[in-house]
Amino acid sequence: MPSDVLAGLDRLQTADAETGPRWRTVLGKALPPVALLFALLTAWQLYVALARPRPDITPGPLDVAAAIGDSWAQGRVQEAVTTSLERGLIGFAIAILVGTPIGLLLAEWRPLRRAAGPLISGLQVLPSVAWVPAAIIWFGLSDATVYFVILMGAIPSIVNGLLSGIDQVPPQLRRVGTVLGATRWQLATEVVLPAAMPGYLAGIKQGWAFAWRSLMAAEIIAVGGTIGFGLGTMLQQSRELADLAGVLATILLILGIGILVELMLFGPLERRMLRRRGLLTEGTS
Repeated sequence: MPSDVLAGLDRLQTADAETGPRWRTVLGKALPPVALLFALLTAWQLYVALARPRPDITPGPLDVAAAIGDSWAQGRVQEAVTTSLERGLIGFAIAILVGTPIGLLLAEWRPLRRAAGPLISGLQVLPSVAWVPAAIIWFGLSDATVYFVILMGAIPSIVNGLLSGIDQVPPQLRRVGTVLGATRWQLATEVVLPAAMPGYLAGIKQGWAFAWRSLMAAEIIAVGGTIGFGLGTMLQQSRELADLAGVLATILLILGIGILVELMLFGPLERRMLRRRGLLTEGTS
C-alpha cells in the first residue's frame, strides 16, 4: 500500500479519535444545564396543572411559549431583539473605546487616580437607572438617551476592571520594558495592558452586564419619541396590558440573550486567554 495512502488513513484515524472526545466534552457541558432547564419547566407546568392558579396571575410554560409565538408571528420579537442588540453592542463598543484609555491614564498618572478613583467607584455603584430622567431632559426621547445611560453604566466597570488588572502586573515587567527602551505609551499598551488582560477581561464582562441592564432600564422608562421598539419597550407594553405571559416571555428573551452572549463571546475569549497562559489544557476546555 502506498505511503501517502497510509498517511491519509493515519490522519483519518487521528481525526476520529479527536472528534470523539470533543463531542463527549460538548455533550458533557450541554447536558447538565439542559437537564436542569427541563426539570424547572416540568415542575412549573406540573404546578400550573395541579394547583390550577389563575392564568392571568400564574401562566404556565405553554402560555409563555404561546405569547412568544404570537409576538414572533407579528414580527415584534424580531424587531425588539434586533433593536436592543444593536443598541447594546454599539454602546458597549463605545464604552470599551472610552473606558480603556481612561483606565490606562489613571493607572499611569497616580495623582489623577487618587483624585478620580473614588468618583469612578461611586459611578459604578450608582444605579444606572438614576441617569434616565436626566438623560431624557438632556437628549429627549431619542437613541442618544439610551446610549448615554449605557455608557454611564458600563464605563466605570471597564475602568475599574482594567485598574485592578494593572495593579496585579509584576513590577519586573515594567522594568524589563524600560530597559529595552520602550516609551511610556509602548510600556502601557504593549507590556502592561497584555499582562493585565485577566482583570481587564473581567471588567469588560462586568461592563457588558451593566450595559445590558442599563439598556433595559432606559428602554422601559424612555418610551415614545424617536426611540425604537426594543425589548424594554416590549416588556413595558406587556405590563401596561396586564399580560403576565407576555412579561415572562420578554424576561426569558432578555435572559436568553444574556446567556447567549456569554457563551458565544466571553466564554471563548476567556478560554483562549487562559490557554495562552498555560492555565487551561485542551482536555479541560
